[in-house]
Amino acid sequence: MNIKGPTKKNLHYKVEMIHSLAYFIPTSLQCKLNFYTMKKTAIIILSDPKSGSEEALGRVFNALASAYEFKHAGEDVKIIFQGTGIRWPEQLEKADHPVHGLYNEVKDYVHGLSKGCVAVFGTEISGYELLNENEVPGTPGLPSFLNLRNEGYDILIF
Repeated sequence: MNIKGPTKKNLHYKVEMIHSLAYFIPTSLQCKLNFYTMKKTAIIILSDPKSGSEEALGRVFNALASAYEFKHAGEDVKIIFQGTGIRWPEQLEKADHPVHGLYNEVKDYVHGLSKGCVAVFGTEISGYELLNENEVPGTPGLPSFLNLRNEGYDILIF
């Protein structure tokens, strides 16, 4: 059998073939294969809690519910707060917030807040990392969607 490097056409077939042979592959190698085939999702939260709208609350709720689902499926998930969404962690930490319980279930998957957006919109940082890989001129930097994509993440924006 001649297996060449991955192409768009044959990558899915090769992954399925590798998984079907998993019984014969040593466990240490299986772990490495899972790293390369595991689904990864980055969830970007842009909605603004200051708007006080049901839409903003619905967006953050659905973003965190998606993260919860990915977490319980054993998939890699990153939550990033960007734009005016950087204001959410401060609100979600409050015990009386309607999404507080769900937030606590997934807060260990918060990758960070946009450093540039924190500088522009201001917020209590809540101890999260400030992300600035995308060096946009005139800003302290923003999270890099390009890096996420290159690392194999699907990107969902709420």
